[in-house]
Amino acid sequence: MKEIEQKLIANFKRYVAISSQSDGSVSTLPSSEGQRTLATLLCNELNSIGYSETELLETGIALARLPGTNPNAKKIGFIAHLDTVDVGLSPDISPQILRYEGEPLCLNADENIMIDEISHPELSKYLGQDILFSDGTSVLGADDKSAIAVMMTLAHEIKAANIEHGDIYFAFVPDEETGLRGAKALPLEKFPVDYCYTIDCCERGEVIYETFNAGTAVLDISGITAHPMSAKNVLVNPNLIAADFIDLLRDHGLPEQTEGREGYFWVTDIQGNQNTAKVVVAIRDFVQSQYDDRKAYLQSVETLLKHKHPKADISLTLTDVYSNIAQAMGEDIEALTRLYRVLEEMEIPAKTIAMRGGTDGSALSVKGLFTPNFFTGAHNFHSRFEFLPIPSFVDSYRVALNLIKVDA
Repeated sequence: MKEIEQKLIANFKRYVAISSQSDGSVSTLPSSEGQRTLATLLCNELNSIGYSETELLETGIALARLPGTNPNAKKIGFIAHLDTVDVGLSPDISPQILRYEGEPLCLNADENIMIDEISHPELSKYLGQDILFSDGTSVLGADDKSAIAVMMTLAHEIKAANIEHGDIYFAFVPDEETGLRGAKALPLEKFPVDYCYTIDCCERGEVIYETFNAGTAVLDISGITAHPMSAKNVLVNPNLIAADFIDLLRDHGLPEQTEGREGYFWVTDIQGNQNTAKVVVAIRDFVQSQYDDRKAYLQSVETLLKHKHPKADISLTLTDVYSNIAQAMGEDIEALTRLYRVLEEMEIPAKTIAMRGGTDGSALSVKGLFTPNFFTGAHNFHSRFEFLPIPSFVDSYRVALNLIKVDA
């Protein structure tokens, strides 16, 4: 497996070298040219390996069929997303490998960025292991370029080693981080699989088939401007109305106050000036009825604010973003059954979690393609402290490899 390890690392470094941060402020698909650049590279690499059935769609989705050697085997699909997340860090990623021996690790000496077990106790699981980190100025991009590396390494190895398999389909989709927009645009007629997996998120052994129901609320406020010397009974400050709105969310669950299956409101963006203000809130809950209750509560808050501030123009827009995968599960859960079987055979304990987030499978499952997720091995997504233990990275590859061998 040492050779596979080196190929995974080399592929990962090549893909993170392409800046592909998505941009939530634009509606185009893909939202950034870096994603299209990466998708083009992946198609070209697959063609050079000997896979001619690749297609780059106008939406930036890259599709590939790896023809099977066993006509009786089921058709399997793997999906990874092309974008990295924008959390205000650098879009450019400089990965490094550090060995963890129990002492604090310096990610960036110039900026004094350190990581240790006190702030990140999950490090204790990886004593004596080599781990991929960024230089602390960006995310690592294991979300989700480690999955891309797994899929591309798999494509090379099954051909080089002449491994028997059924038809394999790859989909590399843009803009997962901006609302699963690539997965929503994936034409399933071009992805005719019997069962399917996303590879995204989470530590070794984790399996996900339950995610949040997710939505976005945007409160737009227009006030009335006035000079302070003549403002009495005239000026309407939109920023104070925005503050009222936020205050009314505090007792209904915030991300930093909740865990497990608890839902929340998350104030993600605030903009304001003397004339207008805008507040963006993420809505999350596992249970559909409770998710609906949260939306209804926000509508009641809008009514309350309009009554309290009659001179202001206040409007609330609610948008559903994705649904809980589990709500779309039917009787056919073969994909999940196969995944658990592979993990058991590999002696990797399955850690089934209700994910406090979403995957592209959340969008695909609602379209009728039940899509569970298995681990990349990484921790601390969306953070400068994101890291990927290399043995877990290799195990993610081994799971993918063994999934294609189930029928073979």
